Amino acid sequence: MTRSATKLAAQEKLTLDYVLDQLARDGLLSEQQIAQLKTDLKKTDESAHPLVTVAELNLRSARDPGLHLSLERLTQWLANKTGYPYLRIDPLKIDVNKVTDIVSQAYATNLNILPVEVTSKELTVATCEPFLSGWESELSRISRLDIKRVIANPRDIERYLIEFYGISRSILGAVFDKSKSSEAISRIQNFEQLVEVGKMGEPDANDQHIVSIVDWLLQYAFEQRASDIHLEPRRERGKVRFRIDGKMHQVHDFPILLMGAIASRLKTLGRMDVTDKRRPQDGRIKTKTPSGNEVEMRLSTMPTAFGEKLVIRIFDPEMLVKNFTELGFSSHDQKLWEAITGNPHGIILVTGPTGSGKTTTLYSALKQLARPEFNICTIEDPIEMVDPQLNQMQVQNAIGVNFASGVRTLLRQDPDIIMVGEIRDYETADIAIQAALTGHLVLSSLHTNDAPSAITRLMDIGTQPFLISATLLGVLAQRLVRTLCPHCRKPAKPDRTAWDHLVSPARVALPKQINRPVGCDECRHTGFLGRIGIYESLLIDKQMRQLINDGADLEQIRDAALKQGMRHLRLGGAQKVAEGLTTIEEIYAVVPHED
Repeated sequence: MTRSATKLAAQEKLTLDYVLDQLARDGLLSEQQIAQLKTDLKKTDESAHPLVTVAELNLRSARDPGLHLSLERLTQWLANKTGYPYLRIDPLKIDVNKVTDIVSQAYATNLNILPVEVTSKELTVATCEPFLSGWESELSRISRLDIKRVIANPRDIERYLIEFYGISRSILGAVFDKSKSSEAISRIQNFEQLVEVGKMGEPDANDQHIVSIVDWLLQYAFEQRASDIHLEPRRERGKVRFRIDGKMHQVHDFPILLMGAIASRLKTLGRMDVTDKRRPQDGRIKTKTPSGNEVEMRLSTMPTAFGEKLVIRIFDPEMLVKNFTELGFSSHDQKLWEAITGNPHGIILVTGPTGSGKTTTLYSALKQLARPEFNICTIEDPIEMVDPQLNQMQVQNAIGVNFASGVRTLLRQDPDIIMVGEIRDYETADIAIQAALTGHLVLSSLHTNDAPSAITRLMDIGTQPFLISATLLGVLAQRLVRTLCPHCRKPAKPDRTAWDHLVSPARVALPKQINRPVGCDECRHTGFLGRIGIYESLLIDKQMRQLINDGADLEQIRDAALKQGMRHLRLGGAQKVAEGLTTIEEIYAVVPHED
């Protein structure tokens, strides 16, 4: 139906009666439902937007009972009904500085509109009132730009009006009121270690500018599912980027004057030395998301040409409650992993590059092994996720507590299971082996490209082959690949040549159908949403122990492992492709071709 055909009176706000009548006309609600709703909603809050009122009823479509009439779906319906483009507001794609400069907060709030994009000729404005148009000509005259109207979720407009203008005002206040911002930065020394984010409300122009900016930044990262926050100072502006599903996204840029203040605020919360900007530092913050979940964050600073670069690694507590199937383990991988971790003593290694999910796998294994009759101790650098079932110790090189000395301390604590954050050198490997030889189960991580390489890596750092063969139980290599968005992925026919190359040297039947990425609002039009693990499990059996004792090279170990039944990483990825979870291109993006 066209815009003119459905228009109410000129300059009339959207009404609940209009929405209900049009939903009935389109068959989304039955006449009986409408009659009942009009009776039930007589005393409803008239200040609430009609779409919000209907969405809160959790109704199902009369035409398609499987279709839930959510607020986002109702917004799309209204956009189609009135002939305007629909927009799902994605804060990552909005230049907050530009849009808040072009329209004042008072003007935008009064009209309940949100500027979302500015070009040299056009201003795109989101609204949830399709029949109020008097502001368009006035705004066009003020801004000297053509106005493009889009329909967006009323709750998103309300929320981002507060957030965008609030953060913009905090930035301006911090820049132009240096005395107040300096006072705020000095006073944050007294803040508690547990940071309650998501309770900022609307920032006001007072001495809490920097606190408000940092609070917004952390809350924003949680909502966008970011695994890392990067604050990168440049000559004139500082960049803020998020890593989401393994890919970097530009989020915001701040005046360079603010970058140092923001870094100082975060360093204070992380119990780091604020005054030392010349040396790299590490810290941690424990905070709460708006939903109340506690989150661990690891901070790392690095001096650069234009100031301190700061990276915050966010550890999602939800990952630790996932079982191994949810992490991506196949039945084959899970069976081998349970066989390896079921041993009372020995060494188990998890390998892969930084950001491949090793820490999550190790913590998940420890949580599975944690029982009242076991004493589980860890030595980590730093402690990434605090767990009440574990006795955790942190490396502190400044006072001589490294991995090797830490393991020696743990051995005097009557442990059953020990987790060493990472084996980096001969001394750590040697003490871990001694722990395994004296009847302890030791779990650790190692940086190698695949599972067989872990054996040769231990030899390279000086570990004797006979000690490796006597203690090593198994190696798990892993990567994280992006998973296709379940909301928009489409079936596709697989390419035989690409498939055969992926699974080589194994011979695996070509799947009849795979999925391909499309892109939608849910996945920011990337086609991917979330990540899952692919794994390579190497079990150290009698034949493998003999090879290790004989000092076999990497190729000999790899060939023997494949004959033993090890499924290389690409084959693990091929299984996820066949299940429709990811693509061949994604597998090659994380697994080298020579693997």
